Amino acid sequence: MDYRLWHREMFWNILKAGRAEPILLLLRMQLPDGKKVYFLSDFHLGVPDRASSLDREKRIVRFLEEARSDAAVIFIVGDLFDFWYEYRRVVPRGFVRILGKMADITDSGIPIHFFVGNHDMWMKDYFQKELNIPVYFGPKAFEYNGKKFLVGHGDGLGPGDHGYKFLKKLFRNPFCQFLFGIIPPFIGMGLANWSSKSSRAVTGKDDEHFLGEDKEWLIIYCRQVLKKEKFDYFIFGHRHLPIDHDLGQGIRYINLGDWIRYDSYVVFDGDALELKYYKS
Repeated sequence: MDYRLWHREMFWNILKAGRAEPILLLLRMQLPDGKKVYFLSDFHLGVPDRASSLDREKRIVRFLEEARSDAAVIFIVGDLFDFWYEYRRVVPRGFVRILGKMADITDSGIPIHFFVGNHDMWMKDYFQKELNIPVYFGPKAFEYNGKKFLVGHGDGLGPGDHGYKFLKKLFRNPFCQFLFGIIPPFIGMGLANWSSKSSRAVTGKDDEHFLGEDKEWLIIYCRQVLKKEKFDYFIFGHRHLPIDHDLGQGIRYINLGDWIRYDSYVVFDGDALELKYYKS
């Protein structure tokens, strides 16, 4: 397969489809022999301090370099950064290693799909123009070797959490983004980084344990989706806890965990899907 041609056609089809969240964009692909699909999320680069963030970034770059040897597609499923805002002429300082590696991978013809998370939702067109990476703002459907995947970051899905859902709509509003954009970057980014750290400090303990099928809101969301459409795998991030949960009839909900504590990821080899942990 000519990955460059497939990637180019896929990329422009995504741009034509726009950002309407209710639409599930379904891409089908038969993986070549020996090739795999990789999923990983929640790097939160930028916290808790520069030294540990840099160490984490280098570790992720090593993983991506190793994965490219047999990767057909790579999914980065949100919260790559702990905060990201694209001003008209400014992007956040740092992260050159991972951005360079992602550009190198897509330049070699291996597509990367990027989903915004709740910490980097203020994406615009930087990834598309500079890295040739399509950016998704809601869950999307993909099919590999006849297996259907629903992939998304996971924030704001399922029942409850109405306060966050309201804030998400507010933050995604173009006028609100414009207002934030006219604040000088050193003030706006300082406020955003403070808020980001505060929110994680409040909710972090809930990430440590599986809450049970009746309380895990992404599992509830998966079951709601299954009433309307069949999927084989649900792949989400956001939860920060690696989870591989059987929904019955061979259907699985996978949470990708994070690269702060677990260095966890998922790989699909065309036949089997496995939740794994990177040992650098």
